[in-house]
Amino acid sequence: METEQLIDSFKSKFAALVEKYNGLKAENARLAGENAELRQKLEEKDKELDNNKKEQNTQQLANTFLAASGNDPQEAKNKINKIVREIDNCIALLNR
Repeated sequence: METEQLIDSFKSKFAALVEKYNGLKAENARLAGENAELRQKLEEKDKELDNNKKEQNTQQLANTFLAASGNDPQEAKNKINKIVREIDNCIALLNR
């Protein structure tokens, strides 16, 4: 009789352990999915931040050119084109 009680106790403890294991396994899967989702969102936000920084730098550069040209957009465009041509010439010289 004592052996039967020990076996029943072992079975109930084992069943509780298996149930707890399955619960933790499900929670782990849920957390892994949530982690992957948050990592993806973080990556998207990082890309968005990089794009915003580039846009801000471009805007600051454009404002600098506008200020240097007395707020004349055409003159600023001409200065930018001149700089681009000079850079192209330098690249051509380097490629020789």
